[in-house]
Amino acid sequence: MPLAAPVSDIAHLRRRIVGIDQPVPVLGGGTLPYVNLDNAASTPALVDVLDAVNRFLPYYASVHRGTGFKSRLSTAAYDHAHEAIGRFVGADLRSNTVIFGKNTTEAINKLSYRLDLAADDVVITTQLEHHSNDLPWRGRCRVVHVHATPEGRLDEEDFDRQLAGYAGRIKLVAVSGASNVTGFIQPIHRLAAKAHAVGAQILVDAAQLAPHRRVDMRPDDDPEHLDFVALSAHKMYAPFGTGALVGPKEVFLRSGPEYRGGGTVDVVTLDEVYWAGLPDREEAGSPNVIGAVAAAAAAETLMAVGMDAIAAHEEAMLRYALQRLQTVPGIRIYGETDPAQLADKVGVIPFNLDGFSHFLVAAILGYEGGIGVRSGCFCAHPYVVHLLQLDERTASTWREQILHGDRSHMPGMVRISFGCYTNTDDIDRLVAMLHRIARREYVGDYRLDPRTGEYTPANWQEPDWRELWGWKTSGDPV
Repeated sequence: MPLAAPVSDIAHLRRRIVGIDQPVPVLGGGTLPYVNLDNAASTPALVDVLDAVNRFLPYYASVHRGTGFKSRLSTAAYDHAHEAIGRFVGADLRSNTVIFGKNTTEAINKLSYRLDLAADDVVITTQLEHHSNDLPWRGRCRVVHVHATPEGRLDEEDFDRQLAGYAGRIKLVAVSGASNVTGFIQPIHRLAAKAHAVGAQILVDAAQLAPHRRVDMRPDDDPEHLDFVALSAHKMYAPFGTGALVGPKEVFLRSGPEYRGGGTVDVVTLDEVYWAGLPDREEAGSPNVIGAVAAAAAAETLMAVGMDAIAAHEEAMLRYALQRLQTVPGIRIYGETDPAQLADKVGVIPFNLDGFSHFLVAAILGYEGGIGVRSGCFCAHPYVVHLLQLDERTASTWREQILHGDRSHMPGMVRISFGCYTNTDDIDRLVAMLHRIARREYVGDYRLDPRTGEYTPANWQEPDWRELWGWKTSGDPV
């Protein structure tokens, strides 16, 4: 779908975010404009994306084989979305395919089944990974984890050792493009060349990289070519339930798909099945056409803005945030703390405050400051334990507590993560609240729920979300 109003200036992006500065209720009464610093978890929608969806919805219909006008238009829009995502990651679509699914997690799980792994095959991944680029490989083959350095970067010397030690058995190197905990960008093209030199392929989990930096798979015959890329639209301003896996067609044509049913076949008899071509055979059932249209609109908007412009703006915000955060008494920032060394980092900063649970700090920021952050281990337990420098006895103790239903002492951090629209006012709001917390000037009486580890102010009553959205409540006439 064409854009309603292509964005060409980074300064305009904040006005192009749905729900920007939305007033939200805070403890003590009244409202504050919401500050979203939880973009690593999920991003708000771009107005361009919402506009594209709203323009498309009156024409929505089933895709492929429908003869009505709406079906023909929907098919064209859906097919275009595949092409747009391919362009967004620099894929050669003559030899590669774009497969839509729910998210990056599903995309990586799909690949874990499509690679035809044997129990003695090796997948090399890293200590920096989100669970979604670690757990799918376990149980399928042998998984080897490359260590992180003390500050949280990839230990590339250990990577080289593991490549040499398992050469001949390595089927895949699976690495994140950027960490969702520290924001460190991995040297994916250099790692790709090393993987190819030992006969392995490489998968890049680009969920955290794609919204912040240009992803370029490069030509298939380039030694630094990325064989597979996975991403999620909900992290790139299109939260409509779509992710994508991009990779070589030949891998997916070797055998039948792991999900089978409607749309995956050309011919079925009582005795035989002839699978459809790509991407149809890998997208079983009725696809999320709306999500695909949204993903394409987001990709086209980000390309129109320019990923270099987004990166430059983000680096400026990171530099400003690191300088301001270091004025907060008792703060400990993990990962890179030097404002002059940000070239290999996207907009993610994890921290703790001395004397405060990370759960409590996050709760105060949300309930009293109207600031959305995240706390915990961010689906990357081994990496967070490493960054916190927890000894095995401590780590074992809290694991046992969690398994017995008590998260009161679960270690973790507070994470702030930027979007392309984050500005210095957002950062100043955060820093002002952190100063208040450090001085213990917050007003709430916070109670801990040991089952979740989360804090809630006593007597807080959540607004009825049905009233906020105008939904009917129980007992209302329909």
